[in-house]
Amino acid sequence: MKHKVAPSLLAADFTKVADEIQMVNDSTADWLHLDVMDGRFVPNITFGMLMVDAAKKLCTKPLDVHLMIVEPEKYVEAFREAGADVITVHYEACPHLHRVVQQIKATGAKAGVALNPHTPAAMLEDVIEHIDLVCVMSVNPGFGGQKFIYNTIPKVRRLKDLITVRNAQTLIEVDGGVGLQNAEKALQAGADVLVAGSSVFKAEDPSGAIDRLKDIGGEIARFA
Repeated sequence: MKHKVAPSLLAADFTKVADEIQMVNDSTADWLHLDVMDGRFVPNITFGMLMVDAAKKLCTKPLDVHLMIVEPEKYVEAFREAGADVITVHYEACPHLHRVVQQIKATGAKAGVALNPHTPAAMLEDVIEHIDLVCVMSVNPGFGGQKFIYNTIPKVRRLKDLITVRNAQTLIEVDGGVGLQNAEKALQAGADVLVAGSSVFKAEDPSGAIDRLKDIGGEIARFA
């Protein structure tokens, strides 16, 4: 299987969100990405469990839920119950990261850990074997539509090397400003999952934009 594409609902038109999700259902996308922001960990507020629950009722693809919130351990079970298939927390928000990863896995969801642009790959050396996905933030989290930070590409390579050395099964996801102009570089560096917001939902042909991202050569994904 080729790399995965996960359109980010944050960039969708919320006056017709059901139609936007149906477009994802009908497309070659693999996951639907949902950005949960609390106005504390990041300077923006988006949506919570109710939106995840609504998306689960409409979406036929797995829900990739990215918690950009403080104290995510308080909400893991609630987001799983709402329908999250992958739950990603931020390294920077989890002083007891291994415990939170185990908490996520205990719910039956896949466990992801996100790294802000300034956080080194080495911070995951002691947990890389225990997580299913590492999300490399290629913008500063908090807002959609930002420009891709190319300095995060070497981080993807370092994470790929770490995963290989440890013989881990962890996927690498790149999130933020991803489009045709940079997706190939991310995939060549070792990315397995591309999160795409504006480059999909703001395109004249969103489904076609997903197809073009899928057509770029990349790594083999390791879980469905």
